Amino acid sequence: MSVLLSVENLEIETAGRKLVSGISFSISQGERVGLIGESGSGKSLTALAAMGLLTDAMRASGSIILDGQQVIGAKDRDLVPLRGNSVAAVFQEPMTALDPLMQIGDQVAEVVSRRALRDRQRASKAEIHKRVVALLERVALPDPERIAASWPHEISGGQRQRAAIAMALACRPKLLIADEPTTALDVTTQAEILKLLEALVRDEGMGLLFISHDLPVVATVTERALVLRQGELIEQGPVGSLFSQPAHPYTQGLVAAARAFDKALEIAS
Repeated sequence: MSVLLSVENLEIETAGRKLVSGISFSISQGERVGLIGESGSGKSLTALAAMGLLTDAMRASGSIILDGQQVIGAKDRDLVPLRGNSVAAVFQEPMTALDPLMQIGDQVAEVVSRRALRDRQRASKAEIHKRVVALLERVALPDPERIAASWPHEISGGQRQRAAIAMALACRPKLLIADEPTTALDVTTQAEILKLLEALVRDEGMGLLFISHDLPVVATVTERALVLRQGELIEQGPVGSLFSQPAHPYTQGLVAAARAFDKALEIAS
């Protein structure tokens, strides 16, 4: 399998303060990798660096090769073609990712149109609408015609997240980055979104970088995970090994907390 993302000795700093230090990992085509850590551990910063989307106040060093192209030090105009083609992202809160002043169908259609232009394809409005409805069906949204005509505030949080996933799929990326995509959702909807992501990544042959603070959640959709703490990579390995034989005290604490939570749920039920 070809390597989609290769990160070597990544460091991110701002105002002389290191936020991420010495992180190295890779993701191959079709591989599902989790990035775990508490808030402020550097998970999202690592993902933004991989897409070349860090703010001007932050400086990254080391090496990030995305789909064969060096990201660190590259000009933004050189990275634009990678976004969508090589990588797409789904973020934590779909209400901030979606435009509240555009209907869902129009937002998905914009991505479909841009992808068609990149592929040098001409698509009529009817063809684009047909693709939009197909994408909404692909992410298991009920009554896709109604959803397409809805505004973001008119549908549920889970439906908004599915629409955001449909937009990412419209890009047809090689690598999907999902940054805490289920945190704002209830438990039932969370399980549905995780199942959907796992199926889509598998069926489309995409690589996946799944970011979360929740080890059990990561374990449901990934094969391998990396644990970050205070900007450093402290442990990595197959999710089964991290669960059964965590080596670092911090990872041991995460596993113990997850087991205690599951036990509490069992008692409550």
